[in-house]
Amino acid sequence: MKPVALVGIAGGTCSGKSLVSRRLIEQVGEDRVLKINQDSYYRDLRRMSPRQRARVNFDHPDAFANDELLRDLDRLLTGEPIDEPIYNYVEHIRETKSERREPKPVIILEGILVLEDRALRERMNYKVYVDEDADIRLARRIRRDEVERGRSAQSILNQYEESVRPMHLQFVETSKRYADIIIPRGGENLAAIEMLANHIRALIGQSATAGA
Repeated sequence: MKPVALVGIAGGTCSGKSLVSRRLIEQVGEDRVLKINQDSYYRDLRRMSPRQRARVNFDHPDAFANDELLRDLDRLLTGEPIDEPIYNYVEHIRETKSERREPKPVIILEGILVLEDRALRERMNYKVYVDEDADIRLARRIRRDEVERGRSAQSILNQYEESVRPMHLQFVETSKRYADIIIPRGGENLAAIEMLANHIRALIGQSATAGA
């Protein structure tokens, strides 16, 4: 199956990207949408010591192996399956296993920097930026990293001040200018999500009609 649309969903840390993606999938249909995470393509740091890994700036574009991501996206867009990496956020390494992903009519590519990379943007039919206030994003990040990644609040705040916030201002926030659609309030903005879902369903319908 050859996909008819690639939707890029960017935005700051904990802005609500995943909720927007989930609600889009619910509206368009799980059988029609495949989501790929840019985070899966963090570079594998297993050759570094744990101390060296802790000093890596994970919010800089260089933290991602976008060459691998582009290769896999191109395979999906031509109707071929891929093996998406599984990233271990605690150890900062890729797992030895991967997840087989079959193409679907619509692919969602989600990640903080998916609009920052020109080659990724050029492959997208829709470029979406999820906007949320910085204080809300920080509060969500603290809750998430404490619960899911076992980190202390102080270490989360240190990372936010040293890399997350400056990288957001330098790379993430500036990529908003490339967006076709800006969704404020993230997944709570049901009207914007429904509008985008309608566009995607129409594109699927047009493709089906053309192929009939």
